[in-house]
Amino acid sequence: VGMAAAISCISAKPSSFQPRRTAFTSRQQTANTQHDHDAAIFNTVLELRGGASRKKKGGRTASLYGNSKKSTKTATGKAKVKGSVKEEAPKSAVSDTLTKYKAILPLTRVYITMVGIVTLLGLALGDEMSQGLLALDPIRVMYGLELWRPITAACFLGPPSIGWLMNAYYLFEYGSSLERAFGTAQHLLFLLIQITLLSVCSAFFGQPFFAQSVITSMLHVLSRSMPNQQVKWLIFTVPYWTLPLGLMASDVLQAGDAAAALPHVLGILSGHLYFFHKNVWPKVGGEDWLFPPAFLRRTLDGEGAADRSKAKESISNALKARKKGRGKKLGSS
Repeated sequence: VGMAAAISCISAKPSSFQPRRTAFTSRQQTANTQHDHDAAIFNTVLELRGGASRKKKGGRTASLYGNSKKSTKTATGKAKVKGSVKEEAPKSAVSDTLTKYKAILPLTRVYITMVGIVTLLGLALGDEMSQGLLALDPIRVMYGLELWRPITAACFLGPPSIGWLMNAYYLFEYGSSLERAFGTAQHLLFLLIQITLLSVCSAFFGQPFFAQSVITSMLHVLSRSMPNQQVKWLIFTVPYWTLPLGLMASDVLQAGDAAAALPHVLGILSGHLYFFHKNVWPKVGGEDWLFPPAFLRRTLDGEGAADRSKAKESISNALKARKKGRGKKLGSS
């Protein structure tokens, strides 16, 4: 009887706990469903924002803004081809200065370099030695064959000062403009003519150096090419043709002596002589004899520039040779 009662009790226990197990199972399924739903919403939000989604390890895809390291493989698993990336090193002040120096037109760059060399020689030698070695001396040039003196006299701007910096800037500005407008060969011819004329005039008036006169001659030729163009000088806006006169007036006021105008007067005269024979004389029927030779144009300006100049010369010669006469009516003999 006792064993029968025990067996009946054991068989009755599962039926009594069955509702609780069913309730616990349903709550667990509900929690799992809610967790899956929340995870799906979280992944959808991350994908919309561009963030990294929960993916299995070993996947080949990666998000755009993920914090992982940049993949070295493509989507198919092949290795990416890496190009050579050149990183530009920051330029130093010296390299930047050299780049700007090389960008200057060739003849103007040579002239400015010679001005710097002669200035350093003048500082190293002193006033007396520089006057004796670098100044223009016609007796030593002709009888002593010291042929460097006209060149050093055309390149010496005095000791370094504010005036030296201003004159060097004028030399760069006006020299570059003339070389760009004329070409290197024609600009070389212009400088040779100016040095020759100014050497004679400076020797006659007792001027040991005439670099200021060369700068004024450059400015005069430019101002006569476009005389009515308005330019800014100091705080004034003046016509271009008055700029050489203004530069002469400012030097006279700074020096407090009228003799400071002499280099400017010589530069204006020598520059006007070149401008007259180059631009005015051919228009009244004269011949332009201030023309660089062909080999100089080929060497300094290149073949293309020489061919263009030949074409212009042939056209101008054809126009000059054409005879003017009365026209004839159509059909008349």
